[in-house]
Order: sequence, then structure tokens, then C-alpha cells
Amino acid sequence: MTTAAQVGITGIDASYYLTKDLEAATKFYSTLLGFEATMHVPGTVSEWSFPSGETFGIYQPEDAANWHPSGGVLFAVTDFEASLEACKAIGVKFDEHPTETPMCSMAFGEDPEGNTFIIHKRK
Repeated sequence: MTTAAQVGITGIDASYYLTKDLEAATKFYSTLLGFEATMHVPGTVSEWSFPSGETFGIYQPEDAANWHPSGGVLFAVTDFEASLEACKAIGVKFDEHPTETPMCSMAFGEDPEGNTFIIHKRK
């Protein structure tokens, strides 16, 4: 029996990043994702839930000493080149060159606080 079957994990409900400035980060991710947060608690948390059920969120710890950059989320896009250009237009910093693999196209981006994410298109 696999560990996931023993524990009962069936998927990922949400993925979160820590933030130092919740309001600024909420504005950035609302612009990046193209819609307002579906849940927002001022000074604490914002979440964006996608129609398919995945949720991305940001959390501002009470003690800024607990903040550290996060990374690892791959945001799925339908048009890789158009999404990359739209991100650049809103000021997202990317690694110099996108990565092409036999499975996907990826661009490694960074939010204003240094959290990293990937714009990702499966082939």
C-alpha cells in the first residue's frame, strides 16, 4: 500500500506563499491571475480559487521575522507566449530565457517580494 493511500491524501486543496505586505501582494496576484481574491481577510490572508478547484493563497504572518521567500507553484496557461508577454507588461521579472522541454514550456518569474513561480504550459 502506498503512503498516500494509508494517509488518505486525494489531492492538493491549496498552495500558499508567505507575504510581508498582504495588501500589495493581493493586488499583484489579482492582476497576475486576472481576477480578485475569492477570499480576503485584511491583514491575514487572501485566496484565489480556480473553477477547477485548485486554490492559491498568500498569508501574512503576525511576526515579520517568520517571513521567508516561497516558491514552487506552476501556474497553468493556455497561450504560453501571450501569458509571458502579459506578465512582463505588469512588471513580472523572469529568468533570462524560458525553458522548453519535451513535456512543457516554462518561464521562471518572481513577485515583488522575491517569491518565485512558474508560468507553465503542458505540451
